[in-house]
Amino acid sequence: MPEADEVDEEEEMPLSLRLSIADTLTLGNATCGFMAVYFTTTGILIPHLTGDDVGMGMARNSAATAVILMLCAAVFDLFDGLVARKLRSSPMGAELDNLSDLISFGLAPAYFVLVYGMVARDAHERVAAVGAIVVLLAVVLRLARFSCVTVKDGTFQGMPSPFGALTVVSIVLLELPFVATLLAILGTAWLMVSRVEYPKPRGRLAVAMLSWIVLSMGLLAAWAFDAPSGQLLLQTGCALQLVMGAVIPLFATARRVNNFRGNRREARAAQP
Repeated sequence: MPEADEVDEEEEMPLSLRLSIADTLTLGNATCGFMAVYFTTTGILIPHLTGDDVGMGMARNSAATAVILMLCAAVFDLFDGLVARKLRSSPMGAELDNLSDLISFGLAPAYFVLVYGMVARDAHERVAAVGAIVVLLAVVLRLARFSCVTVKDGTFQGMPSPFGALTVVSIVLLELPFVATLLAILGTAWLMVSRVEYPKPRGRLAVAMLSWIVLSMGLLAAWAFDAPSGQLLLQTGCALQLVMGAVIPLFATARRVNNFRGNRREARAAQP
């Protein structure tokens, strides 16, 4: 009997290899990111290279599908953190999260920018490739820094990679002139590696972010099916995404300034 117990213990899966519920959600994040690359390739790039006559309609549907998959990846990323805090998370949860984020919010949006540079009429392919590389490296650096640097609770240092990825694809979908598009993409990449503070999506902010993601999916669906004013609704949503990326850190900065002033007042009041 003791020998049988020893064999069972040896054959039991190590704790570090057991997937938790949060890890399953994280793998869903990675799957969505990979499928976003797939739809970008098969629905946008290949029809463009082959000169397919139905490429325009297919490109719109595939672009919307790719971005919706990135939004789904953001939902998985939002919930895997919430589930990990409520339930048990495996020892490799943090590593899985970083690797999945690299696929969904690094590779997928960078590839989206690269393909945009190949299919857009006024774009320059090689310059767009540089912009795509900058986006990818910004996410790599951000994720590496996130694993090494400890910041105060409730904030991120730099634009979170899911928010940055959605901002990048929003810039592309706005169909601005190429130079303006490239500068906006580079600015977003800089925000991801900057020290600008962004609040973590918790409580009401998490609900607001989830609501915004669902609304964005609806706008993309309306655009994909060529609904009345679908193009205008999509461009409005993309513009709001850019505005939020610029305005949200201002609230964090204002809160920090107010806290600093409050601490100074308390310090002066405490002086004899």
